[in-house]
Amino acid sequence: MPDTEVLARRAERNPIVRSLARVGNAAIGLIHILIGVIAIAIAIGSGSSSSGGGGGSGSGNADQSGAMQALVAVPGGLFVLWAVVVGLIALALWQILQTVVADGAGRRFIEASKGVAYLALAVLAIGIAAGNRANASSSEKSASSTLLAQPGGVFVLASIGLVIIGVGIGFLVSGIRLTYERGLRLPPNALAPATKTLGRIGYISKGIALGVVGGLVLAGAITYDPAKASGLDGALKALTQLPFGVVLLAAIGLGLIAYGVFWCVRAVAIRL
Repeated sequence: MPDTEVLARRAERNPIVRSLARVGNAAIGLIHILIGVIAIAIAIGSGSSSSGGGGGSGSGNADQSGAMQALVAVPGGLFVLWAVVVGLIALALWQILQTVVADGAGRRFIEASKGVAYLALAVLAIGIAAGNRANASSSEKSASSTLLAQPGGVFVLASIGLVIIGVGIGFLVSGIRLTYERGLRLPPNALAPATKTLGRIGYISKGIALGVVGGLVLAGAITYDPAKASGLDGALKALTQLPFGVVLLAAIGLGLIAYGVFWCVRAVAIRL
């Protein structure tokens, strides 16, 4: 066994490393719960607006940055957000360890991709905790506009949309076929069935949400309209313009909350 793999396995068994990884799992859960709550608030606001009861513009952005900004807005939220930063960095480092000890190039790529995603979330959280209140949706539209202005940029943007759709389909299939259970290693106790049910609902809901995001990015590339290539917040808000879209948005919000609770329960129950 190579020295790097030996060191990685030793670090993986360290109780402090494992505890920090559990904090990271809880951080992912908290972010998704907040996104789900904001999505439901947007759905309720849109429903009230359509019936003459006022708009829901004050609900915030239904994405990672919106969730973190909502967290900072409550008393003591800044301290919780810094705890989220620590957890996300720990989870990213945990994924690096998983990348080293994983078998096969495909599995290593998946674990490394997760690590990069968690690290990106940590960077976003650090910026918001430090006072940056940038709108993620506006940044994504600006990036899409810049990309469309480049030679061949439309094909790159279309490819990004297809990749996001593919990831969404992966979440959807994983929720339907329960393949996400393979890496859970839950102990056989009372929490196991509830955790699996929450995971199934959450994976299906997140798959649908990502599918909508990818579809809008692809539409932005096809129509050369960067305004359509919005992120999660824009995708969820776009649902309110569809027939029964408000109901679908509320259902997705509940599903994202279930996904978040799944990660929180997993933080306690999973055998790392």
